[in-house]
Amino acid sequence: MSVQPEMNDRTAARVHPELVPAYEALPRVADPYEDIEAARAAFHDMLAAFPADRTGVCSERFDIPRTVGGAPADGGTLTDGGALTVEVYRPEGAVGTAAEDTGIASGAGNGLPAVLHFHGGGFALGRALPGQDRVAIELCRELPAVIVTVEYRLAPEHRYPAAVEDCYLALEWVAGRAAELGIDPARIAVAGKSAGGGLSAAVALMARDRGGPELACQSLCVPDLDDRVGADAAAGTAADTEGALDARVLNGRGVQSSWRHYLPEGTTVAEAYAAPARAAELSGLPPAHVLVCDLDPMREAGLAYARRLMDAGVPVTVRNVPGAWHGFELYAPDTRVAKEMTAHWTGQLRAALHPASPAVV
Repeated sequence: MSVQPEMNDRTAARVHPELVPAYEALPRVADPYEDIEAARAAFHDMLAAFPADRTGVCSERFDIPRTVGGAPADGGTLTDGGALTVEVYRPEGAVGTAAEDTGIASGAGNGLPAVLHFHGGGFALGRALPGQDRVAIELCRELPAVIVTVEYRLAPEHRYPAAVEDCYLALEWVAGRAAELGIDPARIAVAGKSAGGGLSAAVALMARDRGGPELACQSLCVPDLDDRVGADAAAGTAADTEGALDARVLNGRGVQSSWRHYLPEGTTVAEAYAAPARAAELSGLPPAHVLVCDLDPMREAGLAYARRLMDAGVPVTVRNVPGAWHGFELYAPDTRVAKEMTAHWTGQLRAALHPASPAVV
């Protein structure tokens, strides 16, 4: 079935001029849930074909035992046992203070800051190959910081709350071992794109509610925060007007497909730790940076969450990327638009974790 011309034209008219060639070359998006194992295998094959440049960065993998039968309300972790794998990336030779290791004047205490990075992928794929997480490597060099990637359990085999409980367990592990990891416990952040952004927001809520580790900031890049996004479009009761309609990019129906496979079967109203936009109270959360894209169906939910954080007294910075669709930087990484987005996202994290660094504009 071909893309409807009127949809294609309406979407194309909103694409940033610099991104038009990449947009026109996009393939039609297939539903990864039709064969999730094949989708994961294809993703890993693509990663293997283009190994990451690890210059100046080293990493080590750790297995964290899960608590069996714990209850989140009591501070435990609901799991099926086993171990959670994390990978700790650090600048080569970084063992002391941030100032000693990098030349950045911090004065914020011993150790480098840390970022727990939760990957995207609709809660179902997106896991990097061992030692090859490109986002982690780039952040490690550019911030600089210790970056901890979390191999949380994936849907649909493991539905909510498996992924978010894994991410929170990783936060507790990092905070509890800050000294041996060379981390300043006062400068720990959570960050992620798409589903990873939603998980970051959820972990910030959990840390507040459970009296867990204090976070320096939450960095939410094109975050997947609200299970209601695209519900009308998926039901066929309304046009998909909240972003790009073209089947070559993420639309409301695609967002709903992800939520159907992530939430427990039969869920009618998601819990706040699944969909942070459902949280009734947002006060007392760490400073936030929210980045959205014009043609992303999740843009309005991201902006609404940012506004609610502001209204709750949380310091927030917001950035909208004009004429861009969800994940555009993967297809147009060398464009000025993509480079500026990455620089801004990285700069906001740097400013939050290295307060003496130059201000980000």
